[in-house]
Amino acid sequence: MYFAALLARTEDGWEASDTDLDDVETLSDLTDLAREASVDEDTVLLFIEQEDAWFGIIRVEGEDDPRVYVSDAAAAARSSYGEILVDEVVGGDEDDAATDLDTLDLDGTEDGEPEADDETEDTGDALAGPGPGDHPAGPVGDREILTDLGVAVPQLLAVETDAMAEIADALGASDVLEAVR
Repeated sequence: MYFAALLARTEDGWEASDTDLDDVETLSDLTDLAREASVDEDTVLLFIEQEDAWFGIIRVEGEDDPRVYVSDAAAAARSSYGEILVDEVVGGDEDDAATDLDTLDLDGTEDGEPEADDETEDTGDALAGPGPGDHPAGPVGDREILTDLGVAVPQLLAVETDAMAEIADALGASDVLEAVR
């Protein structure tokens, strides 16, 4: 089960509203929901949480591109809304999957390819790494998404259960969030 809520920043503080995700199929749909809640193009945070398995945050400010953070890519990729977010962050196009993984520099080399070692025998698939659709367990995306709002990266990474409540508390918006729960 999902819970989704919008927190819109205003001159008077935060305003919260729950949101219906039934018609959402793309990140653009999620971004539109956030922009509709915006007051004078101020910051809007769209939270999606699935039963303490994972949470995602989409931050929208005016017409800027949305910023996305997902707490656990592997868990989120197994759900329809989470997959939307993970694909945005990691890349969902199979043609781009190898390029996206190379930019992560998972093996410590500059180009993402393992260095050849004369004493190491080629084991084929053992060095292949994750295939298309496989996502790393753990957080992906913009870890500094809430830094300027008072939630430091270590604090965001430490959030595990009831993520929206913990983050709303850190933002000073727990009362307005509880009103829509």
